[in-house]
Amino acid sequence: MDSTNIPVLLVTANVGSIFEDPNEMLKVWTEEFLSTVSKLDPKFIGLHCQEVGGKNYELSMKHVEHFVKLLMSSNELRLFNRVMVFLDEDYRSAENFTALGNLYFVHESVENASIWNFEDSIFVPVQGTEIHSGNIETVVTKEKAKFPQDFFPECKWSRKGFMRTRWSLNGTIIDLVNIHLFHDASNFIAMESYPSVYCKNRRRALQHTLQRFHNDQYDNAPFFLFGDFNFRMDTDGVVKKLTDGLKTTRIQNNKNNEFAKLQFTTEDNKLILTVGKKEFNHSDHQTVFMNPTSESLKSFDKELEAFEDTLTEYPVNFPPSYPFEENIARATTYMQTRCPAWCDRVLLSKNAKQLVVESAGVDYGLMGVEMCMGDHKPVYLKLQLKEKAGTNVCCEHAPFACLPDKCQCCQIYASIKISVVDMSDYSKTSFQKLPHINSQLLHEPVTRDMLSHEPYTPESVDSHSQSPVRTFVDSPADDTKTSVSPLQLKTRLESIIRMELSRSPKCSASESLDVDKPSRSNVNCCAIM
Repeated sequence: MDSTNIPVLLVTANVGSIFEDPNEMLKVWTEEFLSTVSKLDPKFIGLHCQEVGGKNYELSMKHVEHFVKLLMSSNELRLFNRVMVFLDEDYRSAENFTALGNLYFVHESVENASIWNFEDSIFVPVQGTEIHSGNIETVVTKEKAKFPQDFFPECKWSRKGFMRTRWSLNGTIIDLVNIHLFHDASNFIAMESYPSVYCKNRRRALQHTLQRFHNDQYDNAPFFLFGDFNFRMDTDGVVKKLTDGLKTTRIQNNKNNEFAKLQFTTEDNKLILTVGKKEFNHSDHQTVFMNPTSESLKSFDKELEAFEDTLTEYPVNFPPSYPFEENIARATTYMQTRCPAWCDRVLLSKNAKQLVVESAGVDYGLMGVEMCMGDHKPVYLKLQLKEKAGTNVCCEHAPFACLPDKCQCCQIYASIKISVVDMSDYSKTSFQKLPHINSQLLHEPVTRDMLSHEPYTPESVDSHSQSPVRTFVDSPADDTKTSVSPLQLKTRLESIIRMELSRSPKCSASESLDVDKPSRSNVNCCAIM
């Protein structure tokens, strides 16, 4: 291993379907995963799983333990001497259950590996193997949340949410976030417009997550966000692209006479595309979607564009990760139920990308292209992570410093509008926790004198508190004034008295000129004048 880099493998896998047929699928899936590990030779592995236990989790959750044991007992992972596993399996807790699983493997060559304690806000060393399963609500080395139900109004009950961990690997701090967003329930609704209602719900949930991370009580850290985003192509745009010049026929359901599907045909009635609520069938389905080019269908993969100022991704040069046949004999065949899409992604924040040693190579692709991995093929990102990078802040400004003209993170996620003030002379060099600030340093302490007011008069209405003595200069505008305040009159008279006393030869130099406490000689001089 390079002395300044850590080879890292990040994998996202929706494993729901492999638990539907555990006798066949679990073995195939783990063998392909371990083969990829052996080939890429990482020293830190982050595996984020969604739908742990399968769609029928009440029956399939018992197979999860076997799945974990298959991985941990493998020869390929024998040198990974520190393991952290978080499995949210308590499906009886409807308000918390997400079916997410975060599995992390640390190689013996990584000298220092610590994980963040979200309760005490400290890093704790990772030692040996820790497996947290079942109900993990009280586990303090992870942060987990289920999205509010109103984020997915089309779904009566949802398991969608996120689970975050924070790591310090040889002095470099990163967040690793597992996320599962809502799917498209109906092809018809998905193709009504772009962005569809499903796309808007996903966008809202992702914005909610990013805003939460940016504004919570923890210091911001670079993050890798990898999971099943359920990003879909612009279905309306794809349909129009594939059916340009074709005839459209609406098919009714004979039982209830409801709209059932759309069929697109050529002039000689050759069927090209059929779209139903849960049907998306092209006459050349596998060819069209297995090798989509950027000039054709890839251009309709647009959901990430809404986050381009915050999130980034390495070039996607692999086929859509969903929906593949769940049949070992048809491992490379797409199901004809949904428009194939790049649902599974590995995204990263802009500052996380600065931690990647791109000159050492980056590998972003599908795992198990030729093998049956379930309806979702896992997506992986292999990279070299810089060591001893500390916390790479999300933007260049620091507390009490002026914000740059385009500080994207703050402009997007600030809960209130920020008035940008140039305070660059007060910029800090780090984001360490600030000491308690005495409010008296910011405001002059309130005294009894501040609370005493001049007697109310119409002239003093604009300023009820005593003002400092001012010097007045004659001007034409002054002659037009019809009244002055008592304080102004007093000040003006005192100024005149001082001027006259200084000119009078009859006033002794030893006599006091304190007009606030006039002596008899002062008065006499004034009277003589």
